Amino acid sequence: MTQAWGSEAWQAIVLTLQLALLTTLVLLLLATPLAWWLSQTRSPWRGPVAALATLPLVLPPSVLGFYLLVAMGPQGPLGQWTQAMGWGVLSFTFTGLLIGSVVFSLPFAVQPIQHAFEAMGPRPMEVAATLRASPWDAFFHVALPLAKPGLWTAAILSFAHTVGEFGVVLMLGGNIPGETRVVSTQIYGHVEAMEYAQAHGLAGGMVVFSFAVLWLLALMKRRRERVMP
Repeated sequence: MTQAWGSEAWQAIVLTLQLALLTTLVLLLLATPLAWWLSQTRSPWRGPVAALATLPLVLPPSVLGFYLLVAMGPQGPLGQWTQAMGWGVLSFTFTGLLIGSVVFSLPFAVQPIQHAFEAMGPRPMEVAATLRASPWDAFFHVALPLAKPGLWTAAILSFAHTVGEFGVVLMLGGNIPGETRVVSTQIYGHVEAMEYAQAHGLAGGMVVFSFAVLWLLALMKRRRERVMP
């Protein structure tokens, strides 16, 4: 029994780490240009786009998961499109879980990067322009290096938030072993079966992981304060 639980637990841990890593990579690719646009634009669309990107912070995870499930279902717009493309329905699959995790953790990636871009001010980009640097060169060689602390914060928060998510995972992916069963749903399954010792082992690991993430963020903040008094 203990050996079987250990195998299931490790399977859930590996799947959780895979999901968190892929979610973080996708979020950095999507959130960086979005955060740059939000920090630079004066468009009237800035407010609605910022509100839309922040919406997962205030929506209950079950509500967000439900509407994502409907959208990816056989009758939903995204589900009909994926079926027309021959990809099948994405709900209750790892790919669907990845999409839901990206949407759910989007604010945790956008906001730190946006704040980092805003904190550097317009001066560095103006200097780059006077040196005849193209906008692309200035972005990749000036803006991104200056925003590196925000990028690291976004990556850490996105990874940690994905590891700990539960509502969206349960609504969108269920609890399928080897496919959508992550650590949080594994703990839920143990509690339902009154296997408190197994649940305690996984939950304790989550507590240690969360503490390590907060400690790392605090160390990064202290280091930035030393570099930039």
